[in-house]
Amino acid sequence: MNFSYTEEQTSVRKVVRTFVDREIIPFIKEWDEKGHFETNILKRLADLQLMGVCIPEEYGGVGMDYNTLAIVCEELERGDTAFRTAVSVHTGLNSMTLLQWGTEEQKRKYLVPQAKGEKIGAFGLTEPNAGSDVAAMETTAVKDGHYYLLNGSKTWISLCDVADHFLIFAKTNPGEMHKGISCFIVERSFSGVSTKAIKGKLGIRAGNTGEVFLDNVRVPAENLLGYEGEGFKIAMAALDNGRFTVAAGACGTIMASLEASVKYCEVRKTFGKEIGRHQLVQQMIAKMSANLEISRLLVFKAGWLKNMGKRNTQETSVAKWISCDAALEAANDAVQIHGAYGFSNEFPVERYLRNAKAPVIYEGTREIHTIMQGEYALGYREDKPLRKMLPSWPFEEILIKG
Repeated sequence: MNFSYTEEQTSVRKVVRTFVDREIIPFIKEWDEKGHFETNILKRLADLQLMGVCIPEEYGGVGMDYNTLAIVCEELERGDTAFRTAVSVHTGLNSMTLLQWGTEEQKRKYLVPQAKGEKIGAFGLTEPNAGSDVAAMETTAVKDGHYYLLNGSKTWISLCDVADHFLIFAKTNPGEMHKGISCFIVERSFSGVSTKAIKGKLGIRAGNTGEVFLDNVRVPAENLLGYEGEGFKIAMAALDNGRFTVAAGACGTIMASLEASVKYCEVRKTFGKEIGRHQLVQQMIAKMSANLEISRLLVFKAGWLKNMGKRNTQETSVAKWISCDAALEAANDAVQIHGAYGFSNEFPVERYLRNAKAPVIYEGTREIHTIMQGEYALGYREDKPLRKMLPSWPFEEILIKG
C-alpha cells in the first residue's frame, strides 16, 4: 500500500485549490444568495483540462487516474458543492459511463467534446415517482423504424439547463421491470426536449438543478447506449462513478468545515481564552479531523479499485455513506463552534450545512447504503461481472492491448 500522492496529483490539488480561492470563494456568497449558477466556471475548468481529467487522451481527456478525479472533486467542494456536483455529473455520471459502455462511434461523437469541456453532459434517471425505486420509472421509449420515441420526464437533474447531452433512462419493455430499462444519448437540440430549473432549494443554491421533459423525442437508434434492457446495469455502474465523486466531495466539505472552524477558534475568545482551548470545542475539531482521514481512505480505496479495473460497488457505497454523513456532522459542528454567527451567512459554515444535507439523499440515500452494506455483510448481495468494465489505469496499457 502506498498512501503518498504522486507529483501529478499534488500539482492538480494545488491548481484546483488556487482556482477555488481565486474564482469561487470570493463570489460564492453572492451566487448562493441569488441562486445563480456561474457557467463561466465550467469554461474555466475546461481551460484547466479538468472536465475530462480521468478520461484517456485518445478520447480528449488528460488521462490521469481516477483518484485524481477525487482530488479535483474534494477541492471543488471546498469552494462550493455546486461546482463539484457539475463535475460529478458531467464526468462521473455521463462521460465515464460513455467511456465504459459506449461504442467507438459514440465515444468519438459525444465523449471527446465532453472530455475537452466543449460540450456538457448530464444524467437523467430520477423521476417524480421513481427515485430509489428505479423500476418504477414511467418514461418510455418505443421503437419506430430507425428511431426511438421517448416520452416522460426526469427531475432533480443537475445541469439540466446547461447540458448539451443527456443520458436518459427509459422503459423499452415496461412489463420487464428492471430488465425493461434502456439508456439513450439525447441531445438538447432534439425536438421535444425542454427543461426547467427547480427554485427554492435548501442548499446548493448556486447550482443548476431541475426537470427534463421529453415529448415524442425522436432519438436515433445508434444513440442507444449498450443493449436494449441493459439500462439498469448501466445506471448502477454509472452510480458507482457518481457516488465515488460525491464521497470525494464530502471530504471537501469536511475540510472546509475544519479550516473555517480552526480559523474561528484562533480569533474568538470566551471566558478569557481562545475557544479552541475549550475541550468540547476540541472534541468537535478532533471528530472533523479524524473523519476527514477516514473518509479520504475510503474514497481512495474505491479509486484504487477503479484503477485496477475491479468492481467497487461495495467499497464506493460505504465511502459515499460514511463520508456524506461525516460531512453533515462536520458542517453542523462548524455552525455550533461559530455559535450565533454560524446561523448567519456572514460566515460560510451555514452554507456548508445547507449544502451537506443533499448528498445524504441523492445517489442512494443513507438508508439505501445502510441496507446495501448489511446485505453485503450477511452474504445476501454479490456483485457479478459486468459485460463491460471501466478501463483500468494507466490507460496506455489498455490501448496497446487493443
